[in-house]
Amino acid sequence: MSILIIEAFCGGSHKQLVDLLQEELEDCVLYTLPAKKWHWRARTSALYFSQNIPISEHYRILFASSVLNLTELAALRPDLGKLKKILYFHENQLVYPVKKYQERDFQYGYNQILSCLVADVVVFNSVFNMESFLTSIGKFMKLIPDHRPKDLESIIRPKCQVIYFPIRFPDVSRFMPKHKTTHLQKILSLKGNGGASPSMALPFQQEERESENLSKNFHSEPGPCDAVQENLGSSLTQESDLSTCSSSDNSSSLHEENKQNTPFKHCDISGGIDDQQRPLHIVWPHRWEHDKDPESFFKVLMHLKDLGLHFHVSVLGETFTDIPGWKLCIVVVTHFVPMIWFILKYFQVAALKSEYLYSTPEQLSKRLQNFCKRPDIIRRHLYKGEMTPFSWAALRGKFRSLLTAEPREDL
Repeated sequence: MSILIIEAFCGGSHKQLVDLLQEELEDCVLYTLPAKKWHWRARTSALYFSQNIPISEHYRILFASSVLNLTELAALRPDLGKLKKILYFHENQLVYPVKKYQERDFQYGYNQILSCLVADVVVFNSVFNMESFLTSIGKFMKLIPDHRPKDLESIIRPKCQVIYFPIRFPDVSRFMPKHKTTHLQKILSLKGNGGASPSMALPFQQEERESENLSKNFHSEPGPCDAVQENLGSSLTQESDLSTCSSSDNSSSLHEENKQNTPFKHCDISGGIDDQQRPLHIVWPHRWEHDKDPESFFKVLMHLKDLGLHFHVSVLGETFTDIPGWKLCIVVVTHFVPMIWFILKYFQVAALKSEYLYSTPEQLSKRLQNFCKRPDIIRRHLYKGEMTPFSWAALRGKFRSLLTAEPREDL
């Protein structure tokens, strides 16, 4: 067990990464804390791990996410401080969105800066994440009233590199419409004839094992749609996809109203209806938290409903204990199909070209209005993004190289 992996917040993409590394790399051991109370994990996890990770002469590398205060751990456990220390940033606290009524807590960003100073290698999951962190250090440290440290960006930057978050893509080609599989086969054929490696095959062909495991468990394990149905009541509508209720309503009254007025019909989204007649299907695959701004998104959906446009919505993201009352006023058609599940499980880390992004709710609303009016055009659209660079098959070598111990005289 030469590789020691520590994850202070073992949930979501953090859990996906450490589980993948432990499964794919030899000779590593994993220590984690559950994904609860993020702020307390950031404050106190170093002390917990210092007391609960056994001393071992076999450790050569320490890999941790930036939730952990690496400085505290290295001070409390000098034996771990001597290891090659790798810090991985899923997100950074210098620019991470805060709730409108909150001020940014200086301590979290400050801890991450200290951890970078102690780390031997600092890895970010995107260029944006790295640059937004490094270029914000100077401004952030100006919050200190006096005796400010200097040149921190220039000290930390040489340690930094980008390695994308690795995704083990399942084979979803069997769920794709014919024109898209034909397009994919054509691209693979052209790349093959040109002597180039058929890179687009990687996400769909080399990583089928995970897809097979998901298929086996598909009917036996409860999914996020089950949670949505449980919260909103089992009687979901097909004809009226999005409804509002007064602030005095609750999920129970909503359930009773739907049970009396609208029987649940399971909708097959391919259902024999042609593409032009079938409503647009919108998926929300994110965590239900403020940094994803679900409220603005659903205000846009309410506006579409007011305009008389037809669409289906699937809410698949993880929901935590606090659920806003307005969310309980939304009736969602949850078509739980394998393709949608793959979107949730494998695309928590978005990698989109600029043409798929929007800057304001108004831009989103305008695009969705057009999509609702002509959903057949959207269904015929061929995605132009390149997914291969984000696959585990493409990134395996980088992670293996990263997690290779360098000789140290003091070990």
